[in-house]
Amino acid sequence: MKTVAVIDYGMSNLRSVSKALEHVAGNEWQVIVSNKAEVILGADKIVFPGQGAIGNCMSLLEQTGISDAIKQALDNEKPFLGICLGLQTLLTGSEENGGITGFNWIAGTVRNFAKSLDLNNNEHLKIPHMGWNQVQQTQNHPLWTNIPSESRFYFVHSYYVEPINNSVITGTTSYGNLDFVSVIAQDNVFAVQFHPEKSQHMGLTLLNNFLDW
Repeated sequence: MKTVAVIDYGMSNLRSVSKALEHVAGNEWQVIVSNKAEVILGADKIVFPGQGAIGNCMSLLEQTGISDAIKQALDNEKPFLGICLGLQTLLTGSEENGGITGFNWIAGTVRNFAKSLDLNNNEHLKIPHMGWNQVQQTQNHPLWTNIPSESRFYFVHSYYVEPINNSVITGTTSYGNLDFVSVIAQDNVFAVQFHPEKSQHMGLTLLNNFLDW
């Protein structure tokens, strides 16, 4: 039986992610939630969910040894899905927590919404950006199969990614005066700012596409 590992580093809502994967996996896949590097590296595919502050996330990843496992998985071209903070850690660095170094898998910076949004002229804009919003697909990808462009997904975040190379941008989302990058893809990596496990049918379709990828 094929396995998909959900990375457990101690500060993420793993139950909803693992249950969503189990829902679409059927009998072909075993979903394993693990904080052990050897289990993560031994899986056929890897899902890296995340929430909270990136500084705590990167610190816990280093302490548990999972950081090295993630680097190896990225270098070994194992299919890899990053979710929310699991996307942001892939960039060079983040403005959060006074400046945090990421994995530098994608060159770029994680920016603070507060520096980019025009909050004074739109009382409806809030930080964090929370709730349903559309994703405009900017290039074709197998994980978009059966998902129309402009489909809605569920977001909860105060920071967004700004990659240097536009070729990795696979989806964008509008919030107030800002069009931000909400999906990136490069080689074996597909990473999203939204939460597919909370995004009902479209989110489950994306997770199923990841298992088929």
